Amino acid sequence: MSKKRKMRISFSPPDITESEIQAVAEVLRSGWLTRGPKTKLLEEKTAKFLQTEKVVCLNSQTSCAEMTLRLADIGEGDEVITTAYTYTATASVIEHVGAKIILADTQKDCLEMDYDLLESLINEKTKAIIPVDLAGIPCDYDRIIKISKSAESKFRANSFIQEAIGRPIIIADSAHAFGSLFHGKPLGSFADFTSFSWHAVKNFTTGEGGALTWRPLSGITSEDIHERLHLLSLHGQDKTSLEKVSEGSWEYDILGTWYKCNMTDIAAAIGLAQLPRYKGMLERRRHAIEVYDRAFKPMGLRLLEHFTANYESCGHLYMTWVLGITLQQRDKIISEMFERGVPCNVHYKPLPMHTAYKKLGFRIEDFPNAYANFINEISLPLHSKLTDEEISYVIDTYKDVLKPYI
Repeated sequence: MSKKRKMRISFSPPDITESEIQAVAEVLRSGWLTRGPKTKLLEEKTAKFLQTEKVVCLNSQTSCAEMTLRLADIGEGDEVITTAYTYTATASVIEHVGAKIILADTQKDCLEMDYDLLESLINEKTKAIIPVDLAGIPCDYDRIIKISKSAESKFRANSFIQEAIGRPIIIADSAHAFGSLFHGKPLGSFADFTSFSWHAVKNFTTGEGGALTWRPLSGITSEDIHERLHLLSLHGQDKTSLEKVSEGSWEYDILGTWYKCNMTDIAAAIGLAQLPRYKGMLERRRHAIEVYDRAFKPMGLRLLEHFTANYESCGHLYMTWVLGITLQQRDKIISEMFERGVPCNVHYKPLPMHTAYKKLGFRIEDFPNAYANFINEISLPLHSKLTDEEISYVIDTYKDVLKPYI
């Protein structure tokens, strides 16, 4: 190891090429920067990519999830169940709309919710379930849908959308999973609603941004849902600025005192340039994962299965568990890796460990499996710009730093 040239690896840089830069420059020169033709085109192309009827593009996955809750009129007096092992955006939107956050522990040695526990937590107040496709690995939607359907007799609808679904609504947090497959089909049509993140550190990026899609609903068209979501995300205004200019009439109406979280054409231009490249970007991630796996499986590390007969992950994170180490040892390993030019991360610190969630009454002692997933987890660099030489350097460095611990 000491003979090898020290490298400086990036953890998760955006994969931006001249195509994205030129696309943004074109929009800047066009004189139309906010939501307009580029955003509309990205929605159309993303719907085709995800094999869904419609897509709405907004400024973040968080906005997509919150607008879904508001579309379904979920709020005060309602409960929404999600996992304790996720980033705050998953659960904070529940608080934003005034509903009560119900956290479920994970399964033992698994990042997915304990589905038996999920089933037991559902009651007459439960309006939605938010599963998380962490690291790009799809949840067990067959099981989740079955659980939701089994709760139909308990469900008490108080809005048109809730009546159309007739059971706890499944709102997937697929922030990590744009391009992941479940039973050979892209995520986006298994849950009732699915939201994706296109933040700068995600596989596919628009700088900041997100996309929302949904399953067809009885009694309401996808066009109606699409229009309603755009109203919710643009002040309740019944015309965009572009439509007002294009139609030659300034007149508009405000249909509700709603929110401002639309995507811009600047962001959409980046996405439109990324889409033709995305298949190759995913293949590069898969290559890195397969090389990592061959190196680390013989060491006895716990690793995620990104590719199985039931699903294909988009490979957003490469998570490892160094079994038996303490929190202090984990942090020391991360520091040593950084000193050698390899930044690492931890995904995630469970929600009950954060101040905001402690104030809501959550205690990490009530989530032992989530805590066990946290204490020895280390995420290694994984992105589509990693060269073979860099992958090799990460492997050699990690093996060397871990020698005292395995």
